[in-house]
Amino acid sequence: MQQRGSLSSLLPAALAKANERDRALMQQICYGTLRFWFRYENLASLMLRKPFHPDEQDIQILLNSALYQLDQLSVPDHAVISETVEACKQLGKPWAGKLLNAVLRRYQREKVELTKAAEQLDGYIYNHPDWMLSKLKHNWPDQWQEIFQANDLAPPMCLRVNRQRCDRDGYLRLLAAAGIEAKAALYSADAIYLDSPMGVDKLPNFSEGWVSVQDEAAQLAGQLLAPEPGMRVLDACAAPGGKLCHLLELQPEATVEAVELEARRAVRIDENLKRLGLTASVKIGDATTTEWWNGEQYDQLLVDAPCSATGVIRRNPDIKILRRNEDILVLASIQLAILDNLWAMLKPGGTLLYATCSIFPQENERIVERFIKQTPDAHLVPIQADWGVEREFGTQLFPQPEGHDGFFYARLERALEA
Repeated sequence: MQQRGSLSSLLPAALAKANERDRALMQQICYGTLRFWFRYENLASLMLRKPFHPDEQDIQILLNSALYQLDQLSVPDHAVISETVEACKQLGKPWAGKLLNAVLRRYQREKVELTKAAEQLDGYIYNHPDWMLSKLKHNWPDQWQEIFQANDLAPPMCLRVNRQRCDRDGYLRLLAAAGIEAKAALYSADAIYLDSPMGVDKLPNFSEGWVSVQDEAAQLAGQLLAPEPGMRVLDACAAPGGKLCHLLELQPEATVEAVELEARRAVRIDENLKRLGLTASVKIGDATTTEWWNGEQYDQLLVDAPCSATGVIRRNPDIKILRRNEDILVLASIQLAILDNLWAMLKPGGTLLYATCSIFPQENERIVERFIKQTPDAHLVPIQADWGVEREFGTQLFPQPEGHDGFFYARLERALEA
């Protein structure tokens, strides 16, 4: 699977180089351009004689970005066009500046007619790659349109209250006193939705560990496991550590360990633990091997498996561009390998919670089905909940416009030895 830089990994360094007054607009343009990439690519195709060569993708990016700004932002049209032309010159491609100047001025003149023509194109209407459109129509014939619509909306900001510092009602009162409008979530007992996103530095007692930013669907992992005092729990593929920390907030008398493949990502786990005043053993290792394991079995396993992340596209819109159909097969192989490897680390009678932020059954219920069929002592434990769509081998959540992200959970139990 080809590795590509993600927006979340590349943008911080770019923002740091920009003038502080320009950073908010720069971030909005980056996210907006990628969120509506296929819409504006299809719109642009109506004004170009032929598509750009793959070597000229930087020019396609500038064109899509300019169309997004002209269509959705309040930046003056003349500024958008002149800055786009100037950017082409800085790239050493003055020919592209002339072309984009002509295209953008045509869009100014013929916006209504061009938009009406673009609205006949599937790429403009659904704003997703063709392979994803086809797969979701097949997998979810009754939900695919709602999924696409939710993917194109900016996500709400969701908090998780640290029970070791405060209860949810108490933190809602703190927010109200600070003039921050918020409401309790429906499904996670620790979740709060803010009416408007904001910097964490504006949240009461954030640096003191009273609250974290975490989507409501991800918070359900802690509720589903509900560890008891004295239990040994492993969080596999743990970075950045949100679910790990939640488990400790729910049950500080449990012994929770984490394993993470990449040392650089494990740093985030340590940072979160420190801010929240929590303690866990964090190991660097591959969840498909046993090199990092000391041989002592766990009461509970949380397998937050690497996946396509198609349930969190609204938070990471570049997934639509970076992800490929063939990636799903590769990821499914890794997911099954992780389950196969970790199962021996679970005590008989113990619980494994399988989780992904994917909406593709190939990574979710089909993986669980395959694993159960080839593992005689693995049994599915149905999830009794008032959220998600119950499936034969787990529960699927879809992204909600003003609620949680897309997620999947399946709970397995290892049979007691005879």
